Amino acid sequence: MKKIVLVSFLALSAYVVEAQCPMCKTALEASRKQQQSKTVGNGLNKGILYLLSLPYLAVGTVGGVYYFKTRKRKQD
Repeated sequence: MKKIVLVSFLALSAYVVEAQCPMCKTALEASRKQQQSKTVGNGLNKGILYLLSLPYLAVGTVGGVYYFKTRKRKQD
């Protein structure tokens, strides 16, 4: 059951990655008119993915520390 919830969460979070903020969308549309869409678009997408990864990294770190501490307590 936990695996199904985890897979569902990951699948739904991948869909959210495609979304962009209104300011980013406006900048991208303006750059398309000036034929600079490849460089600006790639930079915006990488920036969005970078900002998205930081909360997952923080939660993963806290979860990993908690997991290893509880595992160590059970072994003692």
